[in-house]
Amino acid sequence: MVVPEKQLAAEKEQGRGNGLPERVIVSEKVKRRLAEIVGADRILTAHEDLMVYAYDATLPEYLPEVVVFPRDAAQVAEILKLANAEQIPVAPRGAGTNLSGGSLPLHGGIVLGLARMNRILEVDKENLTAVVEPGVVNADLQAYLAPMGLFYPPDPASMNACTIGGNIAENSGGPRCLKYGVTRDYVLGLEVVLPTGEIIHTGGRTVKNTTGYDLTRLFVGSEGTLGIVTRANLRLLPIPEGKRTLLAVYDDLNDASRTVSAIIGQGIIPTTLELMDNMLIGCAEDFAHVGLPKDAAAILLIEVDGFQESLDRQARVIEQLCRDNKAREVRRAQTAEEVNRLWVARRTVIGAVARVRPSYSLQDVTVPPSKLPQMVSRVVEISGKYDLPIGVLAHAGDGNLHPLVLFDKRNREETERVEHAESEICEVALALGGTLSGEHGIGLSKRRRLSLEFSADEIELTRRLRALFDPNGILNPGKIVGE
Repeated sequence: MVVPEKQLAAEKEQGRGNGLPERVIVSEKVKRRLAEIVGADRILTAHEDLMVYAYDATLPEYLPEVVVFPRDAAQVAEILKLANAEQIPVAPRGAGTNLSGGSLPLHGGIVLGLARMNRILEVDKENLTAVVEPGVVNADLQAYLAPMGLFYPPDPASMNACTIGGNIAENSGGPRCLKYGVTRDYVLGLEVVLPTGEIIHTGGRTVKNTTGYDLTRLFVGSEGTLGIVTRANLRLLPIPEGKRTLLAVYDDLNDASRTVSAIIGQGIIPTTLELMDNMLIGCAEDFAHVGLPKDAAAILLIEVDGFQESLDRQARVIEQLCRDNKAREVRRAQTAEEVNRLWVARRTVIGAVARVRPSYSLQDVTVPPSKLPQMVSRVVEISGKYDLPIGVLAHAGDGNLHPLVLFDKRNREETERVEHAESEICEVALALGGTLSGEHGIGLSKRRRLSLEFSADEIELTRRLRALFDPNGILNPGKIVGE
């Protein structure tokens, strides 16, 4: 979501709301102590270095005072104890691919970089589990597991860069989550450093665990506001025996969205069911050159996996459903290279839209799958209403849409229209029984809209819960419910 300049100015005037100044300056004494904790080679203070950590995958920028890279939970604990004593805000950060402003150092202070804690500590093939540090890149974990015949199902589009710690913080999903679920379904236990410096362990290594409150799931999706994950016990699955990948081409976007409902209504749960409209098809093809039909109104990228003997039957049923819903063409990928090329196009399309306009804002709303055709139609209407190009991209099978609003952030009037358009997209999603975020989180971008989905009592309970974990308000302040 775009945050207009006047809103940013207003938020800065409000300050932290807890007695601390808008921007917290870190003294030289504290910087020296941080260097003692992590080592002189693991701290950044030069302006040009700090600039790299002032932004994520959203538009606002906030410069930190210092960046530190701890080696383990003990060092994280010492950093947080120091930050509490000095009342310095700490923004945890993985790879900086966050799409809701969740990793921005809103008040300066300390950026706690976890990317160097990147060891895969253990893989237990017999029990289908792995133990990893938060800085492990999602795709690196997949590559490590593949020769063992295993995989970790959550697969965000940014999997080649994003880290497991960030995935846990955001409860990330990805194309495969239609069949396999999201990050919370694969986190069995955690090592977490609380904002006050205590190190705790939640859950364990078993799929079934009903001992006490489910603290593990409380931390998953908490966006770095309740604690910092320093180790995770993950659930793995065997790689399916086979898969079939199909590309369905449509001359009408509504026909494509209706096909999604038809497939799900038939009782087939594909591994992935992705939708792209004409504008995004063109961007992806111009970038990846994989043979996508640039004249099509929409495409569906569909994949099923499982035992070989059932795959062709599932593929035939899906092909017929696509044709019944006016697909002009249905292709079945014949080689692994062809499959990979199609997925390169899908995973890089968000960056490829820079070919159309210099700025974009990526929304993340989810509706019940049966409401997808209505949601897609409304997004098209909103695009026309505000005279803004909005690309329709969706994990269509589970109703998770990522409308890409394209604009030029140097044009203030246009930026204001983006804000109105995104507000309307959120309101429509909620009216259709959906939610404000499917996998990108609330962060900084959507915190003002939380009251559209939750009551005042529910928001207050969230605030009280956060204060219980972080009484001094130093960990990722300003995110989710403000301050």
